[in-house]
Amino acid sequence: MSIAGTEPGERQLNGPQTTGRTYRNLSAPEHAMARDNNIAVPMRDGVTLLADVHRPAEPGRYPVLIAASPYPRQLQDLGAPAGFIEAGASDFFVPRGYVHLIVNLRGTGGSGGTFGLFDAQERRDMHDLVEWAAAQPWCDGNVGMIGISYFAMTQLEAAVERPPHLKAIFPVAVTADLYEAVSHHGLFSSSFITPFVSVLGMTSQLSDRFLRSELVEAVRTVLHVPAIHRKFATMNGEASITALRLLMKLHHDPHPWDDYWRAVAVERPVRDAWWEERNLMPLLHRIEIPVYLGCDWQNVPLHLPSTFPAFNALKNSNHVRVAMLGDFGLTWPWESLHVEALAWYDHWLKGKDTGILEGPRIRYVLPGATGFHAADAWPLPGVTYRDYALRADGGLAADEGTTGTRTMMTLGSGLNRAHPSETDPPAMLTWNSEPLERDLDMTGPVELALDATATAIDTAFIVTLQDVDPSGNATDITAGYLRASLREVDEAASRPGAPVLPCRSFEAVPVGQLVRYRIPMVDNARRFKSGHCIRLVLTGDDQNPEAPSIMGFRHASAGTSCLSTIMSSSRLLLPVLNG
Repeated sequence: MSIAGTEPGERQLNGPQTTGRTYRNLSAPEHAMARDNNIAVPMRDGVTLLADVHRPAEPGRYPVLIAASPYPRQLQDLGAPAGFIEAGASDFFVPRGYVHLIVNLRGTGGSGGTFGLFDAQERRDMHDLVEWAAAQPWCDGNVGMIGISYFAMTQLEAAVERPPHLKAIFPVAVTADLYEAVSHHGLFSSSFITPFVSVLGMTSQLSDRFLRSELVEAVRTVLHVPAIHRKFATMNGEASITALRLLMKLHHDPHPWDDYWRAVAVERPVRDAWWEERNLMPLLHRIEIPVYLGCDWQNVPLHLPSTFPAFNALKNSNHVRVAMLGDFGLTWPWESLHVEALAWYDHWLKGKDTGILEGPRIRYVLPGATGFHAADAWPLPGVTYRDYALRADGGLAADEGTTGTRTMMTLGSGLNRAHPSETDPPAMLTWNSEPLERDLDMTGPVELALDATATAIDTAFIVTLQDVDPSGNATDITAGYLRASLREVDEAASRPGAPVLPCRSFEAVPVGQLVRYRIPMVDNARRFKSGHCIRLVLTGDDQNPEAPSIMGFRHASAGTSCLSTIMSSSRLLLPVLNG
């Protein structure tokens, strides 16, 4: 296999490779590659995980980068634009003097035991995996971890268990709280979670013989053709959802996969002990090793919600860094930020002076502007909140104008209605600002303080913030989600612009009575350019294909039929940096 990288003659990696900086003393690609397949890794309870060891061919001891997930380890170098090829490029790290250890979690890829879906047993396994790797003859005792999404989640799982030989982690695009990713304040993220669980079941039963077959090898060869590989640089989350929907039609064993689907979609709509076992946020104080976080601003419905809460919760790590990327910053197969990761691990695992710790802790793209920006804290110092009224005339402005209301209608299923009526209220409402007179930089958490009445004891509110250019083209920026019956706010933990919703108990909506809903929208950043408009879109059901849907993620309907009347006293709280 050719060496991957950014230099001429190397297999070119897709995606941004750094946060706009040049590093020094980076490991050069000097090693040939060897591979040991299906290596047994014993856990403390006798269960065995299976691993593929990608290592330098020359005998010796090297630092190890572990990539652990429920996804097929045999396919991590396939080169396909699939949302489960996220372990990183072995042909980048191994030639530069690292062992890339790719491991299947319990109950997946031939590993023993039963898959636990981010449970406490999985955390203990990650501790044991790190310590096993450190004791191998090809390891010099220095262990890090690599990979995005579920591979990032297992990094945090390992770190909270504090294995002695784990020296640093690089959990980009991480979810630290499973409930937050599955149920958006009570709204089940059905268009992603349902196919995700099905695909886990389907891929977990594929045989090792098939996954290493000549057919798969032929596909790998085609996918690595440079002209084909380059096309994957713009495969986004919506494309991944489409692929998952196709794969979910294939058969899978109902246990434990359908059991987990029922647990998250049907049985456990509010936070309880089962969910809390799968919430790492209260455990992050245990982590003292260096942590490099990151995400792309598009990842609103999945990993972005954990990024900044995790950053602020890692109080006992003296070295936390964050990289925030723009459009197509994290695509599949995952190959972005590899030079950044090399600078990180050359520093922490090899003791090289790479310059990775120089400068502020956060490096971020500001969409709509150019280049990377830097900061040491989030929210950024100097941010102030600007209030926009949801006017009765559909305007979004500092003044409320004439007091009034607007009404939208959300319909449940089974109504036996032949077709909509021209007298029906709309299913979706929009508010638009006047064209901006100058650029406006938004950075941080956003809140919609929604004053509304409802004709049902429960309903949903799904809100999307958009940037509209002078030609009328709208770009989704961020979103917020709420099942109305889970509206309770933890006032002590909240601040203006960032309400915290415990989601532990239902409270019926008082029919016809005015209620203020504090709807948190996911932290984001954007330069709204002069001449552009700010738009807010509100709906009660995003199964409607006309409703905005960031990354193609949509939600199971709340199920009720409801007229929601929105008061002009409602306010959008926008965090403005140059206001």
